[in-house]
Amino acid sequence: MDLFLLKKIITVLVMPINIVLLLLIFALVVHRKSPKKSIKCLSTAIVILFLSAFPPFSSTVMTAIENDYPPYVKTNLAIDYIIVLGCGHSTNANLPVTSQLANCSLQRMVEALRIYQLHPEARIITSGSSGHNQISNAETVKQSLVLLGVPAQKIITENFPKDTEEEAQLIAPRVQGTQVILVTNAEHMPRSMNYFQTEGIFPIAAPTGYWVKNPDGDKSWGYYMPSSRTLNQSTVAWYESLGLVVQWFKTLY
Repeated sequence: MDLFLLKKIITVLVMPINIVLLLLIFALVVHRKSPKKSIKCLSTAIVILFLSAFPPFSSTVMTAIENDYPPYVKTNLAIDYIIVLGCGHSTNANLPVTSQLANCSLQRMVEALRIYQLHPEARIITSGSSGHNQISNAETVKQSLVLLGVPAQKIITENFPKDTEEEAQLIAPRVQGTQVILVTNAEHMPRSMNYFQTEGIFPIAAPTGYWVKNPDGDKSWGYYMPSSRTLNQSTVAWYESLGLVVQWFKTLY
């Protein structure tokens, strides 16, 4: 089996909702022979599900990841490259190209456009493979930027990286010794910066797509109700936390 595919399968299996499902299945299987084990598994599943869907818990965890780097503000530095990391899209000729982008790619594309308007001297590097699509994520983001007014000749595409580590490895040689801004989602930024710094590139972070936009603001009663969106937020936070742990282990060997 392809190592990349195996990594993705293992990652999916250890996500909170799948851990809950496995615990529930195990609880059903052992219920007759071992009721105590069944109840423990059921209780554990309920606790994990509740915490993952409970906004105060989820937002606290996510904020700790998202706040590592502040939002980008214009500086007097001349910028050479704006790197936009890939995320996802679905190729469909019946949709405008901007509507083909997944939310994360759309957020990154908009942030890159904002920064390009602050630094028109820069060139934009879009990145990301095609996955199951006919057109790469890098090309889809490029087409979106061109549609919104960025000259095509100002955009470079890296069409082959399948993950963040490959993006850093392929882009680093092109931008060595230059002033670079890195655009990705806020929760993804710590891991992304680590990968680029490993390759000898020390970009300026430009996080976007914050899950928790106002952690210290007043909360209504509805904020405290568990929700599927919060479960999704916890899943993303868990995924990025696991990624950081894996990065740390790699530094040991």
